[in-house]
Amino acid sequence: MKFSLVITTYNRLDLLKRAIACGLNQTVPCEVVVADDASTDGTEEYVHSLGDQVVYHRNAQNLNHAATVNNGVAAASGEWVKFLDDDDYLAPDCLEKMAAAIAQHPEAVLCSCQAIQVDEHGTEIRRTPATGPGKVFYIPQSAIHYGMLMDQVPFGTPAQVATRRDAFLQAGGWDTTMTTNYDDIDAWVKLADFGDALFINECLAYRTLWAGGYEQKMSLSRRMALNLTIKERIYGRVNEGYRDRIPTLAAIGQYLHLHWGLVALRQRQVAAGISLLAPGALSPEAWQLLAQARKLRLNPGVDALIPRTVLVP
Repeated sequence: MKFSLVITTYNRLDLLKRAIACGLNQTVPCEVVVADDASTDGTEEYVHSLGDQVVYHRNAQNLNHAATVNNGVAAASGEWVKFLDDDDYLAPDCLEKMAAAIAQHPEAVLCSCQAIQVDEHGTEIRRTPATGPGKVFYIPQSAIHYGMLMDQVPFGTPAQVATRRDAFLQAGGWDTTMTTNYDDIDAWVKLADFGDALFINECLAYRTLWAGGYEQKMSLSRRMALNLTIKERIYGRVNEGYRDRIPTLAAIGQYLHLHWGLVALRQRQVAAGISLLAPGALSPEAWQLLAQARKLRLNPGVDALIPRTVLVP
């Protein structure tokens, strides 16, 4: 099995060097692809200096994150593609452990691991939680969209996820009209049309959280609206076997209002919190969905709405 590590970059050469190094230093060989969104900081010269260790694609002009991902995957030749933004990096054995998991369940088209979230100095902030039972488990394709709709299948950010390249191409790549904050989630939704999903309950990736980063700059109301857009895209994909148990889109919207309203209040954005809470505050079903989501997040290995088959206990 051949992996291609596709690193997207734009004007962050110092960080890119670390990302490239983590690819070249994997415990199993992989193709390292740098997809450059027309950087002007010497990125092109540096990557060319590495010779044939790295495959390089440079956009003719600055496009966006999703378009750069698509161009990077087009330049890749591996059976599986591991995504990576230039400010993130991988554990040395990330691809080895992903390959071992995939070998146990070749029906998978997606593979996700836990991540250590670090600040710009590399200091650990927190770790993403385990998402199910055992060390490695899979969710069948028929259950993925229902699980995503009910917030039970958190694939995570690009640093955590790999996909089969042929499924990526069948899915049409990343949607270039989506904002950077949700283009990855939208991609996971589409890719789940084509096969099962593997999850590794081990931190094999490092994701950098920036003070004042794009996610922090986006208003919570905007994030809620994008979250709802994703739910709408998932809704019609839910397998027939689960359709009799899904809430209405109206109830899901009210639940999201409660979720993001409480996020705002925790951040002491009182006015925004009250405004976001209002549409769902009087909905018993929305409160029930919120309570259920929180309960399931606390006990991912025990409580579940969907089947999860353990491959490695």
